[in-house]
Amino acid sequence: MIKPIEKVIDLGDGRSIVIETGKLAKQADGAVVVRMGNTYLLATVVSAPDAKPGTDFMPLTVEYKEKYSAAGRFPGGFQKREGRASDYEILVSRLIDRALRPLFPDDYHAETYVTVTLISADKESTPDALAGLAASAAIAVSDIPFNGPISEVRVARIGGEWKINPVASLIKDADLDLIVAASYDNIVMVEGEMKEVSEAELLEALKYAHDYIKIQCKAQIELAEMVGKTIKREYNHEDNDEELREKIWKATYDKAYAVAKKANPNKQQRSADFAAVIDEWVAATYEGVDEDEIPADLIKKYYHDVEKEAVRRLMLDEGIRLDGRRMNEIRPIWAEVDCLPGPHGSAIFTRGETQSLTTVTLGTKLDEKIVDDVLNRTTDKFLLHYNFPPFSTNEAKAYRGVGRREIGHGNLALRALKPMLPDNTPYAIRVVSDILESNGSSSMATVCAGTLALMDAGVQIKRPVSGIAMGLITDTKSDKYVVLSDILGDEDHLGDMDFKVTGTEKGITATQMDIKVDGLSYEVLEKALNQAREGRMHILGKITEVIDKPRADYKPHAPRIVEIRIPKEMIGAVIGPGGKIIQEIQATTGTVIAITEEGQQGIVSVAADNKDAIDMALARINGIVAIPEVGKTYTGKVKSIVPFGAFVEILPGKDGLLHISEIDWKRVEKTEDYLKEGQIIDVKLIEIDDKSGKLKLSRKALIPRE
Repeated sequence: MIKPIEKVIDLGDGRSIVIETGKLAKQADGAVVVRMGNTYLLATVVSAPDAKPGTDFMPLTVEYKEKYSAAGRFPGGFQKREGRASDYEILVSRLIDRALRPLFPDDYHAETYVTVTLISADKESTPDALAGLAASAAIAVSDIPFNGPISEVRVARIGGEWKINPVASLIKDADLDLIVAASYDNIVMVEGEMKEVSEAELLEALKYAHDYIKIQCKAQIELAEMVGKTIKREYNHEDNDEELREKIWKATYDKAYAVAKKANPNKQQRSADFAAVIDEWVAATYEGVDEDEIPADLIKKYYHDVEKEAVRRLMLDEGIRLDGRRMNEIRPIWAEVDCLPGPHGSAIFTRGETQSLTTVTLGTKLDEKIVDDVLNRTTDKFLLHYNFPPFSTNEAKAYRGVGRREIGHGNLALRALKPMLPDNTPYAIRVVSDILESNGSSSMATVCAGTLALMDAGVQIKRPVSGIAMGLITDTKSDKYVVLSDILGDEDHLGDMDFKVTGTEKGITATQMDIKVDGLSYEVLEKALNQAREGRMHILGKITEVIDKPRADYKPHAPRIVEIRIPKEMIGAVIGPGGKIIQEIQATTGTVIAITEEGQQGIVSVAADNKDAIDMALARINGIVAIPEVGKTYTGKVKSIVPFGAFVEILPGKDGLLHISEIDWKRVEKTEDYLKEGQIIDVKLIEIDDKSGKLKLSRKALIPRE
């Protein structure tokens, strides 16, 4: 047997993480298996020897995959094999990608593929907290250039105590749950949700997580030394023309700076003005030259650098942003609710040139999303879908469906709003945000529009939630920096940080941070968080000017849902043989009924668009589950006449014998003289047989004796 090279990381609580290499997938440039408990992740990385001509970016592809066999399960569907990536797999892929991408050298452009596969799983070791470590370790044992290593950990606060990579069964009790990625020196990525925590508590969580990440980074460095991979491959992926670079810089920098200083709030016009600068220079410089002989790619690249530097220097030196705002100023906001008659709730939220049209639909238990992931088999009753059509950024192309970015942005908005949903709501809730215009912070516009639409729908959220995206511009030659509130798309693209923060007046509910610069101090993060709080409070004020609390009632066309609890042993009686009884109740009352088990109880959810239908269904159900009581009077229906009396249905499915002697105080010769089938009569339950459970009824007990 092959003996792999191993590195053990002690978590300090009796658990450990083991990284091994040299046994599996040896033809990849780098491959490791990361083990924690019975959870095993196989991570591989392969990078092409050379870059494709004309490539001026890092073509990195990250795939996280889960094998159903890892949990001893068959995949669903007719094919019985793993199919397209689930939302969870896409979200974990994004966590890895966002942590790795900033740390590849700027001039490394070879196609690189990182694949992390869950090959064994237990119920307690969460793989998303190990995936970043596995990916980075695979790169560490390869010869691929990388300014790492990095690692990712989950940090959660459970019962007031900080935990690193807590077991899955405890995470539900956390009031803070973050995935943090960092190198030995700097945090590079954060994502997670919280239950209204303070800025200081979030910073404390980041510092706590980073201490453990440093240990994992050091272990990867030692593992690379053990396998002899400390020297990385040589490469040359760029052909540069320094003379051309200098010419473009001298000819265009001042003009680009002047365009930036115009402070034009119109993105399209601003982009056209920047483009005109380089177009003018190209036309003058290459007059009469064939288009094929113009180095368009290099010109584009060098002018992008000019534009980036001009914008950054303007903000650092003069405190002027591209649209003329102050560093902490929020763009103009307008919003409205109840803008569409069809949905159960709707809102438009517009901030500058970013606009979200958001709707809320209320559904029943049958509308919940069925989740069938490898480690998560459940249902989701709160869904948030984020759509980003090309027209929102004036792109002339077809909309081909939801991409990874949309799934990630939608998940962030969902995490922001979820803690504020009412407890034990009977509704399935679907929020859909369609981005109609985009110039930065569209996910945060979704949070704001989602809050408005939920309140318009009458969903009794605990408090309104707002969101803001913060940016950062730093001077690499000094300690100078500026923190930007409510960033534009260009400020995100040209800046050093995208830090999204959502929350209520009481605290933070979700965050997502991507850092593109080394050496970001906690002092800068603290300033960004405090400035973000100021912005969030301003935006909350604008939201509550439109609608300050949820509507007291749902819209007239929204479904009404009432839940009751019944004994678990009565569930079968309500459903009936083959679902006969519940189907009959739904058909005759026009309701939708769903039943689930919770402990020793059954939760019956009855939905309809009017109260009378619900009341009719509830009466039927209550009749089925009711336990007959001796001495109680019932209104029943005569089901059949027999020589010795009649059988009367006093409750659905529960008949009792009304003996001929109990029909009247007078002597009754024939039952038919007093009763007919289908007749409704009042009877009293006078006895329940201890052995057979048969019911004995009396009519005469309710008639005064003459």
